[in-house]
Amino acid sequence: MITDSPVLLLAPRVNETGRQLRTAAGLRGLRAYTATSWQAPRELLGAPVHVYGGPLFGDAVGRELGLALLEPTEDWLARLPRALTGRRVSATTLARARELRGPAFVKPPADKLFAARVYPDGGALPGPELLDGDTPVLVSEVVRFRAEYRLFVLDGAVRAGSRYAVDGDLSVEPLGREQAEVLAFTRDVLAASVSHAPLPSAVVVDVGRTDEGWAVVEANAAWAGGGYAAEPDDVLDVVLRSAGPAAQLPATDRPFRRELPEVVR
Repeated sequence: MITDSPVLLLAPRVNETGRQLRTAAGLRGLRAYTATSWQAPRELLGAPVHVYGGPLFGDAVGRELGLALLEPTEDWLARLPRALTGRRVSATTLARARELRGPAFVKPPADKLFAARVYPDGGALPGPELLDGDTPVLVSEVVRFRAEYRLFVLDGAVRAGSRYAVDGDLSVEPLGREQAEVLAFTRDVLAASVSHAPLPSAVVVDVGRTDEGWAVVEANAAWAGGGYAAEPDDVLDVVLRSAGPAAQLPATDRPFRRELPEVVR
């Protein structure tokens, strides 16, 4: 099956967001296709495909399907002013992070190569037998987020949002009485990103409230992000832009294109 109409391809293990996006796509007349394996469906080769799934699935099918998968740069958070991050953040390597002598929050910038959490010191991080020392990581001061929110951003404006955590525990709710504050702070973050740390045209930005005020949590690829209680139809708009045909990629998004591996069959 080759079609000229856009197709939303979902990973084989469809999560709740994937099910919501599949329904939203159907309601607007788009074909939604759930993969049966971690290979690019032969019947979709040559079709205008958009994908939703994790990084491993995107890497597995992206090159064959001619996709451009957008993601923030690895050092995006570290390039923002401290007034927005609420803590010191540095983009470094795992080898340097292993030299830490005290507690720090350490995470891979994008892929989940190891657990993102507070480590008591660098010696508790994965050793060289598990990950190369040149693996990029983000290292930040330890802060406690009282509430965390996910915003789906398209062309520099918030299209959908949801609360997803309270005091570090999953707590999913639509944006409620804090919506105005969440959106106002996110607008400040997006404005600062234009000059300090540009973002792709379609992206997920997480922000949170600490004891000291509002702060950025991180930014992630929209095509791999959970929608939580955000409006699925608006989330779909962001997902479609974030992972679609490379031939349709605007020049301004080229710096944010994920490097896809060669697939060996």
